[in-house]
Amino acid sequence: MLAVFDRTVAKCPEGLRITGDDGGAGAAALAEEFAAGREGAVVVGLGSAGSIAYSAEKQNPLLPRLFAVLDDIFCLFEGHIENVALLKQQYGLNKTANEVIIVIEAYRTLRDRGPYPADQVVRDLHGKFAFILYDSSSKSTFIAADADGNVPFFWGSDSEGHLVLSDDVEIVKKGCGKSFAPFPKGCFFTTNGGLQSYEHPLNELKPVPRVDSKGQMCGVTYKVDAQAKKESSMPRVGSAADWSSHY
Repeated sequence: MLAVFDRTVAKCPEGLRITGDDGGAGAAALAEEFAAGREGAVVVGLGSAGSIAYSAEKQNPLLPRLFAVLDDIFCLFEGHIENVALLKQQYGLNKTANEVIIVIEAYRTLRDRGPYPADQVVRDLHGKFAFILYDSSSKSTFIAADADGNVPFFWGSDSEGHLVLSDDVEIVKKGCGKSFAPFPKGCFFTTNGGLQSYEHPLNELKPVPRVDSKGQMCGVTYKVDAQAKKESSMPRVGSAADWSSHY
């Protein structure tokens, strides 16, 4: 799976882009290159927001890839959720709903009614997973990975500030040069909230320089800062409010 987002809908977090790094070819043509090298790949243009691409080729049968579009919400999912039956009941879904539909419905519930914080929404997903969601109606992203990093999942930034996410590290390297890293375990990223830990939602994240096997700077990892607490928790709003600007 692959997603390329413009900085207006997914701003690169601090430190991911290495100043002066021009080793990448840029993200503009990555979706086309992704499709050209994978039989049956699907590419969806998101206008000025970017693009996403999906392929079922060479996937791990234990960590299948799924793609769905529902009410202008696009979602790429890779992995497996263990508590599917419980989540279907929680979100009022029918028996045929799979993991990618559950993620879309969880996001939509969060956006429209916000009965609980975004960190709890992701924390309630038990299993091995990584997902990329884009809501074209609100031009918002919602991206997350499980707490153990079981699914290969990487992100990076090209020289123009495009955010690139994929399960294929080579395509991220191609677009971003050295300005890439594994997506942080136990974290989620949203357009308005940026990168946050859902395991430690009250703590700030700090960028830590990442060095490759050759001793060269290569993006950053993000660690929970046990000493730095966030100024305030997410405000509660009425059930009729749109939470797309809060989560």
